[in-house]
Amino acid sequence: MLLTLASGALFFPGLFALSIWALRRSWPGWTDDDCLTVGTRLVSSVQAVLATGAGLTVICSCSNVVSDRHWLAREYVWFLIPYMIYDCYAMYLCEWCRTRDQKLRRATIFRNFLIENRLMVTHHAVILFVLVPVSQKLRGELGDFFVGCIFTAELSTPFVSLGRVLIQLKQQHTLLYKVNGILTLTTFLFCRILLFPFMYWSYGQHKGISLLRVPFNIPLHCNVANAILISPQLYWFSLLCKKAARLFDTARTKKNG
Repeated sequence: MLLTLASGALFFPGLFALSIWALRRSWPGWTDDDCLTVGTRLVSSVQAVLATGAGLTVICSCSNVVSDRHWLAREYVWFLIPYMIYDCYAMYLCEWCRTRDQKLRRATIFRNFLIENRLMVTHHAVILFVLVPVSQKLRGELGDFFVGCIFTAELSTPFVSLGRVLIQLKQQHTLLYKVNGILTLTTFLFCRILLFPFMYWSYGQHKGISLLRVPFNIPLHCNVANAILISPQLYWFSLLCKKAARLFDTARTKKNG
């Protein structure tokens, strides 16, 4: 545990620092804000790839979705804890860099950061203070398969990150931005929304009951936890759909014009 925590604490900030250094060397014309934004998204994408790989490994290794075990289901959570802490700091650093010319007090910058990123900060806090204890202690020796499923939700992150980088670099008009938008919606739908029905279906297959009966055959706290997890995903997915609709309307207007 301690070795994994220390590895994560070195890996993610180290990768972030290396990314900033490489970006400044490669594109000297970029602003600090550009470098920080791209560097932050790069680290998020790397973490997403690692989490997805760990999740798929766990899923493929657990034929019994309730009782089968895989060491990554617990070990990767320890590796993830330093990332969550680093990511909050990186987001704050981006906010500070973006507003530093306004000569605001640090307390004001921090308050603005919490307000503008309240959902993401809450999401990270829930993972650290609720999901980590549940996954590491409270669930006992059961459910590694479902922990692996939750890991794979990160598959959409690289596409979300690329979209934000392209916006930062004012590349919304490019074909890459449009194709990435389609991939973002697709991966988000499958890995962050339909993932939950899939987990219920998998449990139903294991118990020999239908999908609709599963919620009534598992503990109430499991249903509550899943509801808490999927709620922000539904909100973010609605925002992605609205953005995609605006992009489609703009493209159609230009074509008709």
